[in-house]
Amino acid sequence: MATQMPTGAKAMSAAAFAVVGWLIANTYVENMPTSEAVGRVREMTAVIGAICGWKVMGPSVGKGYVESAAAGLKTVVVLVFMALLTVGVYEMVQLSTKMRYEGPLEAVVDIFARMMERAPPLSSLGVLVVMLIGGVVGGILAENASRRWR
Repeated sequence: MATQMPTGAKAMSAAAFAVVGWLIANTYVENMPTSEAVGRVREMTAVIGAICGWKVMGPSVGKGYVESAAAGLKTVVVLVFMALLTVGVYEMVQLSTKMRYEGPLEAVVDIFARMMERAPPLSSLGVLVVMLIGGVVGGILAENASRRWR
């Protein structure tokens, strides 16, 4: 299978969604309970945003601004899901090194339980607004880059 060449739209998508990921994480952290450690959530989400921008948004450009804005919203949903999955896997690995699970199936199921525990702050108005505006703006920027840099 041949790999596709990097394009300006993919680079712009990666940069835009890295910023969107960082902004979402920054707004998310403000809504977390104070007892929870934040760690490197912002940086991790920015990296996931760049990857999602490159892989999900980058190939979706070239169909017009409205379709790119919708693809930007899809990219934000994928970004948030992947960030929650990454945090869930990280927490599961931390607990599994402390021998907290009876078996591997319990550990895998706990990943999704951890994701559900982390999801409620995403429903705050600030996070939803950042996701909506960031996805639309990121999609429009990617489409604009696609039209300018062919």
